[in-house]
Amino acid sequence: MVSTDRFLAFAAMSLLVIVIPGPSVLFVIGRALAHGRRTAVATALGNVVGSYLLVVAVAFGIGSLVERSVTVYLAVKLAGAAYLVFLGVQAFRHRKEMKASTIRTDAVAPPRGDLRTLLDGALVGVTNPKGIVFFAAVLPQFVDHTAGHVPLQMLLLGLVPISIGLVTDTLWGLTASAARAWFARSDRRLSLIGGAGGFTMIGLGVTVAVTGRAD
Repeated sequence: MVSTDRFLAFAAMSLLVIVIPGPSVLFVIGRALAHGRRTAVATALGNVVGSYLLVVAVAFGIGSLVERSVTVYLAVKLAGAAYLVFLGVQAFRHRKEMKASTIRTDAVAPPRGDLRTLLDGALVGVTNPKGIVFFAAVLPQFVDHTAGHVPLQMLLLGLVPISIGLVTDTLWGLTASAARAWFARSDRRLSLIGGAGGFTMIGLGVTVAVTGRAD
């Protein structure tokens, strides 16, 4: 149903977006620094569950509208592109505000149960602005509208970033839990991450604006 070319192109775009540290990644790192490996893995799992809820919402919400209306598609795409650029500018402007002390704020909190940790991660995933924009503005571009079953295609394609996110978020969490002291004592490292992520987000927004459907 989804061609190999579209699948691989979407996988590449998904990887580019996901490797940019955002709210979900910082949340996983924070939980890892505060509570260790088990909590980090549970948080990453909850985050991808929340993210896939966004896929479902897009597939059955705006999916049919995007399929029928070029105007709606362009509006969603340009709004998403503009917001990605805005997020990138904000990330770069406030990169020096990413303090190690902020990431460590959960350290004084008591450990949560696995179910509560999953729910916390899901809440962060479903409210992540980067995820909302990506699934609403980028995902529809990789659907083959001539093949039909647009919502189903979106659900299948949505599994790609979900799988990548589960792996990368888990790796972030495991790395942070194994190197708590290294992360926790350097604001400069967090600042560099924020700046690089901001520039990449701006580039992605421009790319989204100038590519996509021509029909």
